[in-house]
Amino acid sequence: MEKYLVSPRIFLPALAVLAVFLSVNTVFDSETNKTEEMSMQEETIDLPEPRLESPVSLEETIERRRSVRSYQDEPLNLEQVSQLLWSAQGITLESRGYRAAPSAGATFPLEVYLVAGEVENLPAGVYKYVPDDHTMVAKTQGDIRGELADACLGQESVRNAPVSLVIAADYERTASQYGDRAKRYVHMEIGHVGQNVSLQAITMGLGSVMIGAFTDEQLKDLMPVPDNEDPLYVIPVGKE
Repeated sequence: MEKYLVSPRIFLPALAVLAVFLSVNTVFDSETNKTEEMSMQEETIDLPEPRLESPVSLEETIERRRSVRSYQDEPLNLEQVSQLLWSAQGITLESRGYRAAPSAGATFPLEVYLVAGEVENLPAGVYKYVPDDHTMVAKTQGDIRGELADACLGQESVRNAPVSLVIAADYERTASQYGDRAKRYVHMEIGHVGQNVSLQAITMGLGSVMIGAFTDEQLKDLMPVPDNEDPLYVIPVGKE
């Protein structure tokens, strides 16, 4: 009975071709996954138009303002998210680009990020607010509320709130016009934003708390903020 053997001169080149094919496919799949992930991360989310009227008076919201650290286990919706972001940095005079909070010289050094954990019809992740067209851009995917709470020295309000606003500052935008006084002006501005958000929350039956206690580097490593931005505020918001 004859035996048929495959010559190594035939077998080895075929094996090499197979290895190249598998390698190319692996690289292609990897690049495809990266592309898909990037397209998902950079997705733009249109926000509902902010409302300009409320059944609660300004005086009542000031009287009711408190730091609220416990929230019901209920998600927010996009209308509520839209209103919170608008109150922080929304455009209020399109012809001049003025925003909801005062800014020294209209330098607008603040950037607002939404850490979403439980929002109806919105995947958990980190989103950056774009005031000019009242949209959000998805930056990272996944629920990071636990890690954010750890960075905030274990504060349970951050862990349990359906969303938190993280506000960062680019000091150079203001320093380019005001020099050494810029830091003072930026800190005034973020105070204005915090009050706006807390009062806006009350109009929707929500509670919030201003948090400045966190480990700077830990928070910055966690958030998708560029090197020129420094996180200053974490504002968890949820239903009282």
